[in-house]
Amino acid sequence: MRLLVSRVCLLLSAFVFSTAAVAAQEHFSQTTDIDSPLLQSDKPYSVAEYRVSSIFDHSDLIHYPQNLSLYWIQTSANPPKPAKPPVEKIKRTAIDPSMVGYIDNAVVHSEVRVRFDAAMDDTTPDRAEFFYAKCGCYAFLTGTNAYDPRTPGPGVAPPVGIPRAVNFQQLYFYGEYAPHPHLSLFMQLPFRWLQAQSLPGVAQAFPNAGGFSDMQVGLKFAALASARHYLTFQFRAYTPTGDAGLGLGTHHYSVEPSLLYYQRLSERTSVEAEVGDTHPLGTSSGVPTVGSGGFAGDVFFYGVGPSYQFVRDEKFGVAGVLEVVGWNVRSGYVTGPANPSTAGVNIVNMKVGPRMSFGAHHSLYIGYGIGLTSAKWYRQIFRTEYRYSF
Repeated sequence: MRLLVSRVCLLLSAFVFSTAAVAAQEHFSQTTDIDSPLLQSDKPYSVAEYRVSSIFDHSDLIHYPQNLSLYWIQTSANPPKPAKPPVEKIKRTAIDPSMVGYIDNAVVHSEVRVRFDAAMDDTTPDRAEFFYAKCGCYAFLTGTNAYDPRTPGPGVAPPVGIPRAVNFQQLYFYGEYAPHPHLSLFMQLPFRWLQAQSLPGVAQAFPNAGGFSDMQVGLKFAALASARHYLTFQFRAYTPTGDAGLGLGTHHYSVEPSLLYYQRLSERTSVEAEVGDTHPLGTSSGVPTVGSGGFAGDVFFYGVGPSYQFVRDEKFGVAGVLEVVGWNVRSGYVTGPANPSTAGVNIVNMKVGPRMSFGAHHSLYIGYGIGLTSAKWYRQIFRTEYRYSF
């Protein structure tokens, strides 16, 4: 009797435990798929397995899987951190960088640039107060209609105070930032060194000088922008931050609107151009001092520069550049010639040089320019420029 009761109790216990195990497995299969990628991933999981073997196998009485297994899953990995939303970058037009070294760049982008110029034999440095202010020698012409005690430029009593020519060097730091593919803002800080040249045996017109020149700020707006061309309006303003008495500035504000163009003709050939006008917002007195227009004058300028890429590679490239740049002085005066009026004077220069590119961001330009007309800003000029665009 006791044996029968023991067997009945054992049977009931096995039935209850097996039923509970089946229910637990069905609940687990509803919440977690054992064959899902969760268990097949490389993440560190610990799995505990508890196996229950049936005491007897009566499939006709009780329906449960043989060798029933119950899995308990515990992860030891921390929950993944939510991914940061990607930063939206400014979409820019894919276009080759500008190759020219003297004509202004029509492409709107962000860049930093360092440029160095060395020019020789500027025989009319105060022409229309375009390079520096009216000669200081007019302050010594007492008793004449040209006498001007407020003249701001360098120089002493003539003829010693009028230099035969001026040599100068300029170092420019330029930064441009484009918050939009069609719009950029820029600023240029120039340093200038100046040496007055005199005839043999004649004292120097004024001492050598060096320092800040006139700072420039402006903006560029691309009306047209594509992978093959740019048409850009540029506005530049000159501020009189240079010491005019040392020949480092013009002593007045100027504005310079211009239109810039870039056209890629083929995979290796492109052409760039500019046209604009430099307009003075202030001026020194003209010659004669009373009854004449101002010494400063409008200067209309233009230029065109074709280029050809002889080497075109992702890591290195070389392009040859030829530029012709011209100026038409619309008004103003100049010191030296018998006729002090400089209105209608035309000046044309030719520039030539290679531009070497290193990767997608760096480029180096080395150029040489000469005057082609009798009137000149300088007889020759050497330019070296490094540019990083992004």
